[in-house]
Amino acid sequence: MPQIKSAMKRVKTIEKANQRNASQLSTMRSAIKKFKAAKTAGNEEAADLLKAATRAIDMAATKGLIHANKAGRDKSRLNKMMAK
Repeated sequence: MPQIKSAMKRVKTIEKANQRNASQLSTMRSAIKKFKAAKTAGNEEAADLLKAATRAIDMAATKGLIHANKAGRDKSRLNKMMAK
């Protein structure tokens, strides 16, 4: 454990950021899974779930949680899946 006050604050800040980042990544992955499940089941709500998944991917890319190229690749794959 750090002894310096600023280092102690930094540990707390990093912990919060890690939790926030993990939560947002989990939300993104869940949105993608929901879309894929709806698409394979043939639900009509797949288009809405695609929109939600795309938004989650964009938010993760904006926050720097995933690389911009990965975001584009994932969105492209989901759109391709929707078109089939």
